[in-house]
Amino acid sequence: MCLIPYIITYIKSIITLMQALIKKCIQLAILKGIMFKRPTKKQLLVRRIITLVVMVIAVLVIVTGTILFILGYRLDGDKGRLEQNALVQFDSVPNGANVTIDGKAVSARTPLKQSVIAGAHNFTVTRDQYQPWNKSLTTKAGTLSWLDYIRLVPKKLETESVAKYTTVFGEKASPDSKWLMVQEKADTAAFQLVDLRAQQIKTSEVTIPAALITEAATASVAHTYTMESWDENGRYLLVKHIYADKSEYIVVDTQDVATSINVSRSLGINLTDVEFSGTSGNILYGLSDGTVRKLDLSNATISRALVSNVTSFNVYKENIVTYVGTGVENPAWQVAGVYRDGDENAHVLRTIKTAGTPVSIDATRYYNDDFVAIAEGTKVTILKGNYPASNSTDVSSLKTYAEFSAAGNVDTLTFSNEGNFLVAQSGLAFVGYEIEYMRFTNAMVTTSETQAHTLNWLDDAYLYAVYDGHLSIREFDGANVHVIMPMEPGFDATLSQNGRYLYGIAKSGDTYQLQRVRMILE
Repeated sequence: MCLIPYIITYIKSIITLMQALIKKCIQLAILKGIMFKRPTKKQLLVRRIITLVVMVIAVLVIVTGTILFILGYRLDGDKGRLEQNALVQFDSVPNGANVTIDGKAVSARTPLKQSVIAGAHNFTVTRDQYQPWNKSLTTKAGTLSWLDYIRLVPKKLETESVAKYTTVFGEKASPDSKWLMVQEKADTAAFQLVDLRAQQIKTSEVTIPAALITEAATASVAHTYTMESWDENGRYLLVKHIYADKSEYIVVDTQDVATSINVSRSLGINLTDVEFSGTSGNILYGLSDGTVRKLDLSNATISRALVSNVTSFNVYKENIVTYVGTGVENPAWQVAGVYRDGDENAHVLRTIKTAGTPVSIDATRYYNDDFVAIAEGTKVTILKGNYPASNSTDVSSLKTYAEFSAAGNVDTLTFSNEGNFLVAQSGLAFVGYEIEYMRFTNAMVTTSETQAHTLNWLDDAYLYAVYDGHLSIREFDGANVHVIMPMEPGFDATLSQNGRYLYGIAKSGDTYQLQRVRMILE
């Protein structure tokens, strides 16, 4: 936030006050001159000069003190000198929590800002009926540290069953936290759409029209349906249909299933991967024979080849494609790069010449800068800047921002939704990196299991995973771990829109149930 207008206003008010005081002094002086002896012109001039000098010095002292105060400078009584402090911004869900810094309570409650001496500190946030939140952090002079992502977990966690199913093959939570789609059987094109927007959930059935399913009426053909992903707005669901050793992709409109589209059949293209672009449900990117193309369902058109020799890709927002592929010069090499919608060519950011090295890439935008993270084996490099020009092969506009090493080969590499955190997972170990402060933390999942499960983002700062039959959440840096409730691995966990409930799929005996835990108490 810019403080200059406030400083200027403050200075103007001080000057106005000083002028009023001087005017009053002059009036008193004139009155004395009438009652006693009128001063000479020389005496008046000297008085005015002295008054002006005092006024200027007073204004300078006040303004300087104000600016120093705003910048976090405080007088250290023990050292007898002026030192610059750091500022910490606190907020919590729920708010109204108490904050303690190094064992000393802060008078205000969250949300709040507090000035602290630069250095190492222990922060504790507490609220009645909730487990305490703790963080050790080293602050730097003149900086603002954001601890506004604090999620308090109730001390008493009660699990409530809200729906039961005989079997569950798959389950996907929409990105907007409004919906859950539950698939009971793999060979049936029927799904249960769960509305999470109200405290009392509602369920409706969504069935893909038989006309959209190739060989739906052929008795000898086995069918498997897999939910792939939601669009960002949580209306369209991408379903992969496998039949007779073939596959096709169907975009299901969950609000008007009659308008659903068989992408593969409509465009006459064989696809091995498809990703949504934007929120319309009509624009997608697809991978066909190692080539990424843009798909427009509303106009039934396919773009030219955008990126070739691709093995895997992802779409950030609606126009940035990150990909891993093979080199043009040498097919034994791997490349990692980006393509921006509308560019003439894709941009190779890394060429990996060592065979067998696991490679992954992810992109985000934080404030006004583009960030790209690339993992090559155990090494992670973060690039910062702006994407290269459309027809340029020069990628120097993205410069190395940070580098670090993971405990092992990186399995998954993902930015948080807001782009301020990056997590690089290597089995049970992971590294959490803070973009703004260039700070990374090594962490480990504690479990009796040897098989690692993917850490997924629950919100902008918290991760979730299922280990030892229970859902657990933790922060991006591994701090503040909480075991929430029983849950089956392989399914999504999601918060309701208001953050009041946390939902997941659990198995009880021979049946499955959708259950929830209240995270915000009344």
